[in-house]
Amino acid sequence: MRRCLVLLLWVCCAIASAADAPRKVLVLGDSLSAAHNIPVDAGWVRLLDARTSKMATPWTMVNASISGETSLSGRNRLPGLLKAQHPGVVVIELGANDGLQGLPLGQLAANLDAMIDAAKGAGAKVLLLGIELPVNYGPQYRDGLRKVYADAAAKHKVPLLPFLLDGVALDPGLMQDDGLHPTAKGEPRVAENVWKMLTPLLR
Repeated sequence: MRRCLVLLLWVCCAIASAADAPRKVLVLGDSLSAAHNIPVDAGWVRLLDARTSKMATPWTMVNASISGETSLSGRNRLPGLLKAQHPGVVVIELGANDGLQGLPLGQLAANLDAMIDAAKGAGAKVLLLGIELPVNYGPQYRDGLRKVYADAAAKHKVPLLPFLLDGVALDPGLMQDDGLHPTAKGEPRVAENVWKMLTPLLR
């Protein structure tokens, strides 16, 4: 009898501990999410972590982004990250480097499909973040990239932020000299863009 009571108490404590533990949002991205050339604390992921950690039910932002990451390398890393982190939400921000390298859009589509399937298979909700390319890449390729994100979101029924840098990319005062990455001043706007799409997934 005593052994049963001890076991029951242990189970109840374990359940309570799991319920109280902060839930995790895993961000899988490239330099746009890795705070490229700015302080880490100024990046949009860290800015959102300051918000999510103070929610009634707290969430922790786990930033697994790597500068230079392509969709293929992200696809290869994701299973291990899912196993290690057990996230409730996965934010996928990949494809910019695929586009800048002119890689076939069919490969990006296949990699996004695989990553979304893997995240959902692990029990996580998914938010997809799209990106735009500079105009010198031509309308056909740029339109094709937009379609890849839109098709992936529709196919898997996941929310899509069409352009991560909306309201930032065309403002020289918010962009670094390379014209590709936001300055620390531009990151709060990027955070707001993501926050609007992320919030419903945290409820």
